[in-house]
Amino acid sequence: MKQRTLAVNDLFALKSVTNPQLSPDGKEAVFIETYINEDENKYVSNLFHMDLATKEVTQWTYGEDSVSSPAWSVDGSQLAFLSTRDDKNQLYIMPAKGGEAKKVTAFENGLTHFLWSPCGKKVWINGAVKEGKRFTDTEEKDEKKQPEPYRVTTMKYQMDGVGLRTQDVYHQIGVVDLASGDVTQFTAGNYQHDLQAVSHDGKKLVMGVNRKENLDFEFRQPVYIVDVATKEETVLVDDNGNYGGAAFSSDDRYIAYVGADRSYENATQAKLFVYDTEELTTQCLTESIDAPVGDYGISDHQQGVSAPAVVWTEENHLYFQLSTMGDIRLYFASLDGAVYPASPENEHIYGYDVSKDGTFAIIAVSDAVNPGELHQLTIATGERYALTSFNEKYLEEVALVEPMAITYKSVKDWDVHGWLMKPAGYVEGEKYPLIVEIHGGPAAMYANSFFHEMQVLAAEGYGVLYVNPRGSHGYRQEFVDAVRGDYGGGDYADIMAGLDHVIAENNWIDTDRLGVTGGSYGGFMTNWIVGHTNRFKAAVTQRSISNWISFYGVSDIGYYFNDWQHGADMNDVDKLWDFSPLKYAKNVETPLLILHSENDLRCPIEQAEQLYITLKSMEKETEFVRFPDADHNLSRTGLPNLRVARLNEIIDWFKKYL
Repeated sequence: MKQRTLAVNDLFALKSVTNPQLSPDGKEAVFIETYINEDENKYVSNLFHMDLATKEVTQWTYGEDSVSSPAWSVDGSQLAFLSTRDDKNQLYIMPAKGGEAKKVTAFENGLTHFLWSPCGKKVWINGAVKEGKRFTDTEEKDEKKQPEPYRVTTMKYQMDGVGLRTQDVYHQIGVVDLASGDVTQFTAGNYQHDLQAVSHDGKKLVMGVNRKENLDFEFRQPVYIVDVATKEETVLVDDNGNYGGAAFSSDDRYIAYVGADRSYENATQAKLFVYDTEELTTQCLTESIDAPVGDYGISDHQQGVSAPAVVWTEENHLYFQLSTMGDIRLYFASLDGAVYPASPENEHIYGYDVSKDGTFAIIAVSDAVNPGELHQLTIATGERYALTSFNEKYLEEVALVEPMAITYKSVKDWDVHGWLMKPAGYVEGEKYPLIVEIHGGPAAMYANSFFHEMQVLAAEGYGVLYVNPRGSHGYRQEFVDAVRGDYGGGDYADIMAGLDHVIAENNWIDTDRLGVTGGSYGGFMTNWIVGHTNRFKAAVTQRSISNWISFYGVSDIGYYFNDWQHGADMNDVDKLWDFSPLKYAKNVETPLLILHSENDLRCPIEQAEQLYITLKSMEKETEFVRFPDADHNLSRTGLPNLRVARLNEIIDWFKKYL
């Protein structure tokens, strides 16, 4: 059968397979499958079950809603999950032997997450509660209610994807009795509580909360061990930084958690820590590894991904994700200091669970030419076999382009890593245009993972170059920190050196037909590039930054991000202006398409508006496309029809000019 090339609308054919959860006895697993309903213009996710002996897969929930966070009870007899069947995320419980799920909660604001109590008769819950109210309190809807003013008294009053923060609402922790349905609120006070772990004996919780009155310049969340009976708190970690993902060892002696201090602000690499509740000591298990714990890979396919920060085995061994050299790998660690990879290179482990005896893992795996499936991995031998095949038929029908990894030298003689894709249907001796893609962050990374957008461009006849310039995660602390205070410096040099490298090595690249695009930080860099070179014949800037001065006051993170990244605030507008692409608008000769979401609060649309009007007033070649009902994450989780429209805008612009 002749394979066809990938199309933009293949978004509706692809399936996302995520969140594997092993049963306590290791004989079964559940996971989430997500697809896009084109007619309803929405994402639909359902719960699936697998018998690991027979490999039989059975769908356990149906419908056109969202299911998330599946979790087995400790004895394996029940399964809990969250679902939006009634708009808000509510808790459902179903028998593990099959049967209809029972709705347990009907809270006004739904739930954010939950954890089973070891007894199996209660579930600990975490969710938003209005000041002075309880989880179960409801408010009568007033259909005639008129708009009211919103008073702002703090700097953290808005958030991308949320909008204006709901006032007088705080995340509390409670516990639900499954037999009676009674809900007992465990925490109190006007603070945001974060439930992280429950001990195996049920006597302790791990909870994060910052009880300072003003959190505008607070970027720490103290984490506490809490006695369930007395509510007495013991500090687990109170360093200036962000820590979480706590998990008790099987004997409850140790608590593992992941986090980073602020040595390099938001560029600090996360590490894995273990606290000994008997010796009252903390050790860092990844001190010798110069790479961040966790998944920092960027992709546009997997939906609703949620991987544990760490998983313990019965022998007090630990497993976790590590982002390194373009891979997200599963790693092993022991309390005596041994740390080594448990999965191979050139792939993206975006979900996992490990059997209690540590003999095998269920991993969700993607690579550049596979959208992702579940595999069973025998840890001692590295043997694996596929458990799911949701995208198998698609891969039989569609020819994907496999990227070639590249490494080249840039400023300071540093190695820079990236990938080059030839256009689909490449013919030796022909010349082809090349598009450079730049990721956001900048403290993120392109990875050995399926990327629909890259495949779309290759299918349209373009070569695609995407690299991880300095500022990217996964290549050592010095590398990720190097962009701070140097936006448009070494990072720009890295990208252009990558372009020079692939042109020198590949005579199929038509140097008269070069394009560049990127989003967020990648949008900033696209703006910067067209203001500093005319080598590109077309550019598309997405959810970008053009003016760091106004960004300071309009972005949900602007007032501290500028200081972290540029070492400047509104007392040094000259420095902010020097880093702003808008300053160099007069130099732009590259036709520039500006794409921006109207509800983007991370890089607000005024950034695009300023750039567009400025360029237009200078009679530059530019157009501006606004996306309604979309925020900063349009390309990844936005309304499906708008994701398609966005890709078509990019394709049409490059087709016009390249």
